[in-house]
This record gives sequence, structure tokens and C-alpha cells, in this order.
Amino acid sequence: MALSSRHEDIIALLAASGEQTVEDLADRLGVSRETVRRDLARLEANGHLRRYHGGARALANGLEPETEWPFAQRMAQNAAGKKRIARAARDLFAADDSLFIDTGSTTIAFAEALAARPSLMAITNSPRIAATLAANHSHKVFLLGGAYGADAGESLGPLALEQIGKFRARHAVLTIGAIDTHAVMDFDLQEAEVAKAMIERADRVTVLADHSKFERGAVFELAPLARIHRLVTDLPPSEAMVRALAEAGVELIVADRD
Repeated sequence: MALSSRHEDIIALLAASGEQTVEDLADRLGVSRETVRRDLARLEANGHLRRYHGGARALANGLEPETEWPFAQRMAQNAAGKKRIARAARDLFAADDSLFIDTGSTTIAFAEALAARPSLMAITNSPRIAATLAANHSHKVFLLGGAYGADAGESLGPLALEQIGKFRARHAVLTIGAIDTHAVMDFDLQEAEVAKAMIERADRVTVLADHSKFERGAVFELAPLARIHRLVTDLPPSEAMVRALAEAGVELIVADRD
């Protein structure tokens, strides 16, 4: 395949899916991973994409977007990686644990994996997560109310924040929009407020984030890395991120590949 044609195919695949791993691109294009890495380096240098450790993501009009994809699209992106994260995170919790769980595509996968665990108490702003966990009658589930956010199907705003303040949980399990070497962040103010309130009312914080969240920026800071106890992801982050997490005392858990 000609180099220019292969580059066009890579850009088209990223435009369709939002992101691709090096492994997936190599399989789709029928070339070696090293060839894909060289292609990605050239395309990034020319402003066509942004690389991360193990893959690349599309840019919006040549610029890194400062917003997230719509929720339905995020549910479809990297679904296999999110399921691996969910299975790895499920094993971190035991009977009688209490958990705040915020709304996100990865926490929905987590709830599906967690449902078979016995005797948990969960507090969530997601009706879908609440229904998933409540199907196991040994769980005690509290659904927060508030203004309804239609995109992700979640409770937001002052009423939700007030209700979070009535609970104290052992754990907060959260999704994020972005993480860099200093902090975890989100793109939406109201979702950030919910996550921050859960962090304040939890003893320990576990973040579930697939590889696309690494070394990105977002407008609203949720917490410095030092406030996070565990980070569960699907692919190893860069050496700089690994070093920053270690210095902040964050336990890094990379889910096993299928």
C-alpha cells in the first residue's frame, strides 16, 4: 500500500471511531506495528492527529477538542477496553463496601461487572447504574435526584450535591474526562461538581480511565493526583505518567488483555 494512501486510511479510521490503537491499525492495514508507529509520528508532526502511548486519536479541525464526544458515541468507543477495566476494578471491592459511583461509559461497564458481587451499598446519580446494581437484591442502592442531564442520563445540580452530602462512603469510583501529570479533570461543570462532592465524602478514590484520557487537559479540575488512591486503565500510560502517578502515591492497575 502506498504511503500516502495508508495515511489517508489512518485518518479516515480515526475520523470514524475517534481513536485507534497501534495494534488495531496494524491489523486493519495489514502492516507491522512499527510501520504504524512511524506513520502516526509523521501524521502528528503534520497536525493530523494526536498520539498517545499505544495509539492515536482524531483531532477536531486540527485542534485537540476541549469537549467530549456525545455520550452515546463514548459508550461505543473502546468498549472492549472499558470492559477489561470494569472486570479489573470489580475485584477491588468486597461485600459490605460502600461506594459512590458517578455516571460515565466506563462506570456503566463497571456496574455491569460489579452486579454479581454480594451485599454492596452504592450511591449513584445514574438511573442505569442504579437499576443494574439493584437487580441483585443483596445490594442496597441509593439513586440521587436532581436536574436530569439527558445526554448521559444522570442527576445533576444543587439537589444532587445536597444529597451527596448526606452520605459517607468508603469509596468513590469515578470516571474522568482527562488526566495529566498533575490532576484529574472533566469537561462539564455540573459533572465535575458531582465528582468533587463524591470525592469529599469518600475515604478512598478509585478512578477508571481508559488510555484515551491520558495526557489530556480539561477545564474543570476534580482533584490533584495525590487525592487519588487507585487508577485502573486498559493500556500502560507513558513513562512520564507512570512516574507522576508513583510520585503522587497512586496505585496503577493495568487490566489484563483478553
